[in-house]
Amino acid sequence: MKLLVIGSGGREHAIAWKLAQSPVVERIYVAPGNGGTSREAKCANVPLPGPPESPEGRAALLEFAQKERIYFTVVGPEAPLAEGIVDRFREADLFILGPGREAARLETSKVRAKSFIEKYGIRTARSHTFSDYYAALHYAENYFKSNAGTREQDQEFFVRKPSSASAHIPPLVIKADGLASGKGVAVADSLEEAERTLRSFIKEGSLGEAGKTVLLEEFINGKEVSVLAAVSVRPGRKGTILPFIPARDHKRRFDGDKGPNTGGMGAIAPVPDFSAAARVDFTAKILKPTLSGLEQEGLDYRGFIFFGLMVKDDHCYLLEYNVRLGDPETQAVLPLMETDMTDLCTAVLRNNLEAFPLTWKSGVVCAPVAVADGYPGPYRKGDSIIIDEARLNQSEGRIFFAGTSAAGDGPLVTSGGRVLAASAWGADLEIARTKAYAALHSITFPGMGCRRDIGAV
Repeated sequence: MKLLVIGSGGREHAIAWKLAQSPVVERIYVAPGNGGTSREAKCANVPLPGPPESPEGRAALLEFAQKERIYFTVVGPEAPLAEGIVDRFREADLFILGPGREAARLETSKVRAKSFIEKYGIRTARSHTFSDYYAALHYAENYFKSNAGTREQDQEFFVRKPSSASAHIPPLVIKADGLASGKGVAVADSLEEAERTLRSFIKEGSLGEAGKTVLLEEFINGKEVSVLAAVSVRPGRKGTILPFIPARDHKRRFDGDKGPNTGGMGAIAPVPDFSAAARVDFTAKILKPTLSGLEQEGLDYRGFIFFGLMVKDDHCYLLEYNVRLGDPETQAVLPLMETDMTDLCTAVLRNNLEAFPLTWKSGVVCAPVAVADGYPGPYRKGDSIIIDEARLNQSEGRIFFAGTSAAGDGPLVTSGGRVLAASAWGADLEIARTKAYAALHSITFPGMGCRRDIGAV
């Protein structure tokens, strides 16, 4: 059996690694892959004439899958999904895991997602949508002027401790409507911060079209949890969403959850404070109405979904959908999956997911991320990556590469902001953290940065 994984990040490396463990898999092609996927057992990179989401990239992928008789394809990143690559493959009678273009709008448009969420009664944060800068600014002005007197019943929903200058005013969340590579969310503690963000997104176009429409949303008080899941929904048939073990991503760049948002600085799985009561609430208030909505909308969605949650007092609020596996959560979750992932993918495609026996290993995985100097802003590229293999083996961790490249068997060099994740299993979280950071410290490159508190906050 030959498989194809689309993407070039750490998530795709983890997917390829997990699929390669199946005895029925002969070869896994990763397109375009990275410097680490090319060295993974059973794996080979496939160069593309353009990014996977580009017209030439999509055409090359389709031609390759047909020529090589690929059994099924897994789409890692969101951009090819947004451009309808799943629809193209299905039109050619090729098996592919991912949502069609219409279903992908649950991630590619925050406005579309919010409309879906409200229509099907999914618990979420309250929000307002704006495309006009002055209207959005006027709302923000009124918000910060009036919220010193916010009703007590509303205060429990809001999160962060504002600065002393605005001690009684909860912050305002600003979300870009479209895809923004992890840079489309800002938390404004003051009108000045809100004004800067709105001007950047709407007037100056810092995110392109993605930021021309924004959601102004309350910030919910609680702890973040990520739930990845397999999805098998087809028009006219009963669907299934099968959740994985919960994970937690740490998005802020610096220790103590400080600094700008990133694509993710590390993850743990499972989450020790995601209680049984919270899981029941998640199923009732988030998962089941989402499945009902997908079925009622008549969407064709065979792939994976990501629920970004905020949990307060065992009540779950949906912050966002991703229509694929999360990064870096995948690098923490898949090492705990006991089930053959190839079997899972086949069940998704054949609509046999409802009775699928998904099993998990005991213990915990911690996966801190190493980033290039300057990330999440402009960052260095082209630095050589040195790996102390003996130290890495001793740590019992493994490396999932992301922003790396290599010429043939030449040395690995940095090519992206998030360079790699060090993933390690332990019987408990502290053991997993110790092993993961030991693995991370076996890697060096100029300007290498990381958080030292993944799993500790």
